[in-house]
Order: sequence, then C-alpha cells, then structure tokens
Amino acid sequence: MSESPGLFQRFGKTIESGDFVFREGDQGDQMFILQTGKVRVSKRIGGRDHTLAELGKGEFFGEMAIVNNVKRTASVQAIEKSELLCFNREGFLSMINKNPMIALNIIDKLCRRLQDLHLQIQHFAKRDAKGLVALNLLHSFNQRGEGSLPREQTIEEISLKLQLPLLEVKRYVEDLSASGIVALDNGGIRLSDRRKLNQLVENMYRK
Repeated sequence: MSESPGLFQRFGKTIESGDFVFREGDQGDQMFILQTGKVRVSKRIGGRDHTLAELGKGEFFGEMAIVNNVKRTASVQAIEKSELLCFNREGFLSMINKNPMIALNIIDKLCRRLQDLHLQIQHFAKRDAKGLVALNLLHSFNQRGEGSLPREQTIEEISLKLQLPLLEVKRYVEDLSASGIVALDNGGIRLSDRRKLNQLVENMYRK
C-alpha cells in the first residue's frame, strides 16, 4: 500500500525506535499506514504486556478510531524508525475518494484479519473456554468503567462472539460468581475482584 511523496508531505509522521504511536486507553481519532519501518502491537493483560502482532511496510492500524472514536484497545510502539501516514476520518475519506483501490486494499486486509481472528478464537475456545469468557468480561468491564454489565445481553454477546453454547457461557459466569470474582445481582454482572479476574486471564496465556 505504497503512497506518493505528496501524501507523506501532507499526512506523514516519523516515529523513532522505542517511541509509542499511542498507548492502550488513549483517546484516538486517527488511523495509520506504515510507509517504512516496523511497529509492535501489544495489550496489557493481567499486569503484563502481551505482543499481539508486529506490523511492517504497507500494514495499517488504529482504524477503529475513525469508525467509532473508541479508546485505543492496544498500544503501538515503533521497534525501528518508522514513517507513517496519519489520517483522521475526513482525511481518510478524501484519500479513498481520490484512489478507491486503497479502500479495496484495506477491506481485503480487514477480511483477512477477521478470518485469522476467527481461527484464533476457535483455537482458544477449544483450549480454555472459561478463560476466554473471563477475558471478554475483563474487556467489557474495562470498556464500561464503573457499574455493572447487563447480564443476559453480555452472556449472549460472548456466546455469539466465541461461538459457544449460551448455557455454557452462563455456567462459566456463574462459576466466576461462585468464586467471588463477579457478583450477579439485579440482572447485572458486577466486578467483585479485579485481581482474581486478571489472574485467571493471565493463567490462560501461560497454558
């Protein structure tokens, strides 16, 4: 996905090795396309940083920020000096209006990522379904902040995402309640012990 020098003059940014493009939890309104160099995508789980991917020339990241303006769900750090194109929503739309092939390339890469993610989810679900349910709950609590999660809706969403039977997900959530990690009350799921939930998720990654 190589771009013209004019695009770099307008949208370009250079990141030195070791510098962060953004950190998990940051508010974002831009996506990035790597022109040169390499970056590491990582997520903090159970008090430890886990590398999710290493991306090189032509790869892109941060695209969800221009779709729904959510907080960054992972950190991205340059592992060598890198040149990036940085686009907010308006800049991205302007670019693809001028060159629709860029949009097709991005759609193709997104489809491949979703296929890979689907395979990873199936693998994890078979290996440690309870741990993966815990991971999804942890992510939901982090996204929501204070307060409880709607119980039936959350269980149904996790069931669909992981392709696990609804009753199985419900049983795992009840097990977490029995362990004192979450509390089930008034139709909600409330986080009772974040340390134990983090530990459960971390143990899943150690298996």
